[in-house]
Amino acid sequence: MRAHTGSPTPLDAVDVHVPAPGGGRLRAERRGTGSPVVLLHGAGMDARLWDAVVPDLARDHDVVRYDARGLGRSSLPDRPFDDVEDLRAVLDHFGLDRPALVGLSMGGETALDFALAHPGRVASLALVGASVSGHVWPQDPQSTAYAGARRQRDAEALAALELSIWASLGRTAPGGELIETMVAENAVRRIAAESLLAHFPDRDAASRLREIAVPVLVVHGDQDHPEIGAIADRLVAGLPDAHGVVVPDADHYLPLRGPERLVDLLLGHLARPDRT
Repeated sequence: MRAHTGSPTPLDAVDVHVPAPGGGRLRAERRGTGSPVVLLHGAGMDARLWDAVVPDLARDHDVVRYDARGLGRSSLPDRPFDDVEDLRAVLDHFGLDRPALVGLSMGGETALDFALAHPGRVASLALVGASVSGHVWPQDPQSTAYAGARRQRDAEALAALELSIWASLGRTAPGGELIETMVAENAVRRIAAESLLAHFPDRDAASRLREIAVPVLVVHGDQDHPEIGAIADRLVAGLPDAHGVVVPDADHYLPLRGPERLVDLLLGHLARPDRT
């Protein structure tokens, strides 16, 4: 295991505003040198999710992270948008022909959909607590309340549910204060952005997993939502070249709850000779 510094942003970190398809901008950051890696965060979060991971990844890799449309410091959309096309715009802007994609939750779903739409442009995938298009979630009181808060555009209720369901380890666990800050700052923007996120009924990565020809790391925390564990099992069973790992003492916000373990897993995965 390598040492983890937790060092601050290095001087070579560059903030960039990437033109978004259809207008607006995506706020992105690039740092480090080596083989390229693009980090995608989940719904209601922003690129700060990766704060504890990026410094060590950037020692060996050219790391790009960005705020998804309408979240963090990216522009709110004023027309329907496609997060897969937004990812392509980021790759094109930085001239990344075939990076590794690392996505958490919604970001993992986007990475999978992108790999199916543009298979020649992905070297490998790391799916962290990922969702997957085509997977039918079971109905329970939590998911019903969550859907209701989104439908009613109740940002306060949505933020409270986000923390209780997805950040179950609470404020005192590692990364707790930053998680609360991200969720609170993004709640209103999230509702506005998700109302314009385009839906494609024919996107069904769950039924096309055998088409993914690159190495895939599937990771989730042992304290994550139970359905995330079920999805992880489905991914490991269905993907031709997948390796699954469960990280102890971590909920859905694994990159902030257990960054050292995640960095070690990612560095090992990215070093595989068959991903180049």
